[in-house]
Amino acid sequence: EGCKYIGPHEVKSPSGFKEAYQKYQEGQWVGLSFPTKYGGQDFPHSVSVFHTEILGTACQSWSSYTGLSKGAARTLIAHGSDELKNLFVPKLVSGEWMGTMCLTEPHCGSDLNQVSCRAEKREDGRYNINGTKIFISCGEHDITPNIVHLVLARIPGGPSGTHGISLFAVPKHFVERDGTVDYQNYNGANIGRIEEKMGYHGTPTCEINFENAVGYLIGREHKGMPQMFTFMNGARIGAATMGVNAAEKSFQNSLQYAKNRRAFRTAKGAIDSSYPADPIIVHPDIRKMLLTQKAIAEGGRAMLYSCALLNDQLLKHMEIDDTKSVELIESQLGFLTPILKGFLTERGIEAANLGIQIYGGHGYIKGNSQEQIFRDTRISAIWEGTTQIQALDLLRRKIFGNGIEDLRVINSHCIALQEFCKNIRKGTNNKDIQIHTEILHSKATEWMELTRRISIETKKNPNALGAASVDYLMYAGYITLAEYWLIMEEHADKHLVNKTGNHSIEFYQAKLQVAKFVFSTLLTRVEHHKLNALAHVSTIMDLQPE
Repeated sequence: EGCKYIGPHEVKSPSGFKEAYQKYQEGQWVGLSFPTKYGGQDFPHSVSVFHTEILGTACQSWSSYTGLSKGAARTLIAHGSDELKNLFVPKLVSGEWMGTMCLTEPHCGSDLNQVSCRAEKREDGRYNINGTKIFISCGEHDITPNIVHLVLARIPGGPSGTHGISLFAVPKHFVERDGTVDYQNYNGANIGRIEEKMGYHGTPTCEINFENAVGYLIGREHKGMPQMFTFMNGARIGAATMGVNAAEKSFQNSLQYAKNRRAFRTAKGAIDSSYPADPIIVHPDIRKMLLTQKAIAEGGRAMLYSCALLNDQLLKHMEIDDTKSVELIESQLGFLTPILKGFLTERGIEAANLGIQIYGGHGYIKGNSQEQIFRDTRISAIWEGTTQIQALDLLRRKIFGNGIEDLRVINSHCIALQEFCKNIRKGTNNKDIQIHTEILHSKATEWMELTRRISIETKKNPNALGAASVDYLMYAGYITLAEYWLIMEEHADKHLVNKTGNHSIEFYQAKLQVAKFVFSTLLTRVEHHKLNALAHVSTIMDLQPE
């Protein structure tokens, strides 16, 4: 069941969504990681990430409503005036209202230089917003009585390009400065339609026509893009979480199916002669697909949670004005975010697709819902910046941001990775772990050399960077995935040796086994990506458009 468009101010959500949200709101889950002064519970940001993953695995469409509200609240807290914070943040944190982000227009998606939505100042200091935004997730629904849209628009006379974009809070129902809400009238945010999509049917994707909608300026004029990145960067981590959700749910479904579905005998003969065939989990390629799903889900989770803990550290250092530590952690998060968003979404899609393959014909039909996971997850590699945009962000801005010849960022990262490998190598007697540290150490050296060669080729032909970028991101993703599996492998081995830990022996043994699979089967994919990244740009660019 999907959403239903009723009219310009009414979209019906799927059955049960509103009731589930009421329970969620009553439990004060929305404000889990927000300050108590806004009605939150002040838990670390990482707790909210853990919680978001659980929600998304249960129902990705439903969880998107709450995720957008959190992003809107964080953006207002970071950049809004005290007046705006008091007007909107407590309502968003309590879950009484929801929020959205409004960037895309009919003529421009990720290229926000072309934003044409207008904001004209009124005599009372607020602004009239006019223009059309499309692909607005949760832009209208019946779950909460009010929705706060964060809208990018241009104030006349401002600079061209992204430097002339400002950010506004535009509520569905107008909110006076004293907090009074006119629920009987609408504020000019009219829904033209909701999109018919491949998947994600439980989330309404709206066209919003702003017609003299009254908005509040967030922060200063023409500073909308850096402000909106507070929302976007959080949303990119949210998209990466979708990849982990898809891998986890696909693995759980596929594992149960593979244990129970019977087809053919093993290569070594019958497992159980009382049945006409053996469970398909005994077949090598089924196991390979299941292990790939498990490796992506658990390795991706470790990558996500590590970033969440980094963000906790960032907020602590911000509180004590430790500028040096803040800059260091922001640099680390800036480096990792495009890897997580680009790599984990693509691998989540792969895991969902493998689930369909494991199910066979039963995966292609709707009865088992595995195809829905694929359809719902496919958007994750597109929104909040496509995989290609994440790849360019990583290579052009994060690695070569100080110049095409400046390799300090990647060299620093890889040298730290090598030191990490050396330290683990010294502290273990496990032969497999020793071998894995050596492999990862050599890949770090190779990563630096690959970056140097792309730098050289880009100096010869600027298109070389774009041609290499996606394969480079995937290369970085697999090395990062292997790094976190090495961490898990080391911890599991220590618990087994010392007979400690809160999990079963089988749990830790499984970690060791999957780590072997990652290093022998998944990490080897970097060779393919390295060759593609170094392919001569002429093989891509010389063919003329037909």
